Amino acid sequence: MAKKHKTVEDEADIDMTPMLDIVFIMLIFFIVTTSFVKEKGLEVQRPKDNQQQQQNKSDAVSILITETGQIYMNNRLVDIERVNANIQNYLAEVETDVAVVKAAKGAPHGIVVRVLDQAAEAGIGTLSVAVDGE
Repeated sequence: MAKKHKTVEDEADIDMTPMLDIVFIMLIFFIVTTSFVKEKGLEVQRPKDNQQQQQNKSDAVSILITETGQIYMNNRLVDIERVNANIQNYLAEVETDVAVVKAAKGAPHGIVVRVLDQAAEAGIGTLSVAVDGE
């Protein structure tokens, strides 16, 4: 039996398969991680038309909070605990989802927040807050 003599050229082969496997695994990793990235932010809903706003303001629930903490809803004195019920009664008569809360400059912040919470619970979709400087 004759022995084959190996030459230097035969031993110089480099196997590229493991390197290609690693490159493809890294490629898949980067594709998967970048496709699920979602930017966080606030969605802003801009009004579409000024005429539409004017129509909604006439039907809007008007709530006034004085410096002493008294609450007037559509020019009627209302107790803080009855704001939700009064808004629901108003919504039964007038189809709207807009409320304007006008607070005096020195109005207690806690009362304003409670009124806003009760308006949201009553089903008001759009709440506007205005501050009276006087």
